[in-house]
Amino acid sequence: MSTTCATTKDRSVVRTLLRLWPHVRPVRARLVTAALVAIVASCVGLVIPLVLKWMVDGPVADHDPAGVWLGALYLLLLGVAEALLFGLRRWLVARPLSGVEAGMRATLYAHLQRLPVAFHDRWASGQLLSRGTTDLMLLRQFLAFPLTFLLVNGVTILVGVTIMLMQDWTLGLVILVPAVPVVVTCVIFEKRYARVARLAQDQVGDLTTVVEESVLGIRIVKGFGRHRSQALAFRELSRTLRGTELRKAGLLATIWGVIVTLPEVAIGAALVLGTVQVADGSLSAGTLVAFLSTALALRWPVDSIGFLLAMSQEAATATERYFEVLDEEPERSGRVASRPSPDSSGLRFHGVRFRYPDAPDGSPPVLDRVDLHIRPGESMALVGATGSGKTTLTALVPRLHEITSGRITLDGEDITAMSREELRAKVAVAFEEPTLFSASVGENVLMGADDEAGAAELNRALSVAQAEFAHALPQGTDTQVGEQGLSLSGGQRQRLALARAVVGRPRFLVLDDPLSALDVHTEAAVEAALRDVLAETTALIVAHRPSTVLLADRVALLSGGRIAAVGTHHELLRTSAEYAHLMSGVGEAEDER
Repeated sequence: MSTTCATTKDRSVVRTLLRLWPHVRPVRARLVTAALVAIVASCVGLVIPLVLKWMVDGPVADHDPAGVWLGALYLLLLGVAEALLFGLRRWLVARPLSGVEAGMRATLYAHLQRLPVAFHDRWASGQLLSRGTTDLMLLRQFLAFPLTFLLVNGVTILVGVTIMLMQDWTLGLVILVPAVPVVVTCVIFEKRYARVARLAQDQVGDLTTVVEESVLGIRIVKGFGRHRSQALAFRELSRTLRGTELRKAGLLATIWGVIVTLPEVAIGAALVLGTVQVADGSLSAGTLVAFLSTALALRWPVDSIGFLLAMSQEAATATERYFEVLDEEPERSGRVASRPSPDSSGLRFHGVRFRYPDAPDGSPPVLDRVDLHIRPGESMALVGATGSGKTTLTALVPRLHEITSGRITLDGEDITAMSREELRAKVAVAFEEPTLFSASVGENVLMGADDEAGAAELNRALSVAQAEFAHALPQGTDTQVGEQGLSLSGGQRQRLALARAVVGRPRFLVLDDPLSALDVHTEAAVEAALRDVLAETTALIVAHRPSTVLLADRVALLSGGRIAAVGTHHELLRTSAEYAHLMSGVGEAEDER
């Protein structure tokens, strides 16, 4: 997904970069000190032409060897001082700016954890990854170099031009002639480069997404022999990015050509005019040497304007992309606690409606006026055709999505009145598609428990989920399962996800078809162990098989976004043709066709 900002061309670079100030403020003293040190170093460099003037008009003209050696010593000391000062500047900024980058990355990561699931559904992971890596690297480089040297070079140019005007104002005016076309070129360059820089950074995010998807989906790519088409897609994106980078290089070459050529022509003109004045006796040779030496000393500050502006534009774009994520609204916290209703214990849905935030206007809601009551200690199976909204309904309980209207209560308390930490400590979830992290088996399972949980809780959960296979792994429960747990089978991953859901003995349990990847015998064993767990909790279970339905005390039929019927399995078989159709397996088969 490319998220190019349509208003990039209208943004203010300075205003955009000022958003970095809260992150830079803790190290501002080091940055200011570094800038002052760099300014002093540059001014020390501008003293060298004055020493040359003294040497040419003094010891050289007077044939004084001792004076020449003294001047050489002065030049050596000035050169060493300049080098030491620039080295001190680099030392001053290196450590604090690494800290700024790390802090901004931690802030971004923490904010991503607080953003709603709907945000992550919209954004490609590669775009988020590029913002947390490439963009922050660009910002650190900007703070370390262009930010300082835009100021340092500006002061150096101002001081240098003043020195040249003091040496000879006519030659100084010749040197200043290119200033206007250079400024105009910089203004034009800034606007064009901003658009191309933003496009390139967005394309890097798109390319990162393709790489990540290809790596995570390598089994699909190989299984269907799609490696050539994936390589072609990657090559096309790489070619597009290459074209954009070449446009950037072309723009930079253009401005650099202007910035380098015009001052060089002015220096040549000043050399000719100055030589004529020396020949006429109206200008000393030392003054001409000092003037030209100063002009040559200003070549680097002037020549660097192009790439300093380019790096500033890229930093502004990186800042813009970084804050695009930080400006996203995090999940809402709980409201003021409401009074529990004495007749609403258990898990209850009160007229719940839900529509996805990015759904087209006028489209029907996924869930419409859902009313359902699961009594304390009761297990409720949720059954419905494919696409009826079962998974969406279960995602509303832990507030992975926010309801559009209505209420959901736990023991009479509105879930929006609870903090997310409190809510998710009460509700445990096992999803149909199990997700494991690059960690040990034990660490993955114990994510569902508090920090004090240990081996006893882990072993109990593994037993309930029939996941004792973990003890037979090479390092037992300390075995690393690898990225997304792909070193395990689908059934093994699903059992570990189920163990994670039950390990904390939650008061409320939400299971989204947790046994779909299990064979018949393992499913029966898990169901037998689950009965003891379900007896101690209030559970909502999405079910597709009759065997899973029979785990529950009652069944709710979800149809057309509403609860169409509630009763026991046998009652609904007698009274609901739709339910009987679903349980026969015919409905699912037709849906799959």
